[in-house]
Amino acid sequence: MTTLKVAHVREQGIDLIICPLDDSFDHKGADDQRRAVSEIQLRSRSAGLAGTVVPVWNSGGRMAFLAPTNWHAFFQSISIEWVWSNVNRQLSW
Repeated sequence: MTTLKVAHVREQGIDLIICPLDDSFDHKGADDQRRAVSEIQLRSRSAGLAGTVVPVWNSGGRMAFLAPTNWHAFFQSISIEWVWSNVNRQLSW
């Protein structure tokens, strides 16, 4: 069974599902990363969570993320510690 803790937050009137992932996510290919995000998005919807899934992870001491371009400034302004302090849901499948 897969279990994933997420921060389901509302920023600027938009729901976001921020998923702190293992650092190894950084070493996956783009296709594998997209597939993982799609799976988490599907599982989030099944759990009744609305919003865009944004994975975050530690990459060389900085928080990396996969987010729509219009959200880059927001994600550049927060840290992985901020994400962990806002974790409020758990997905399991």
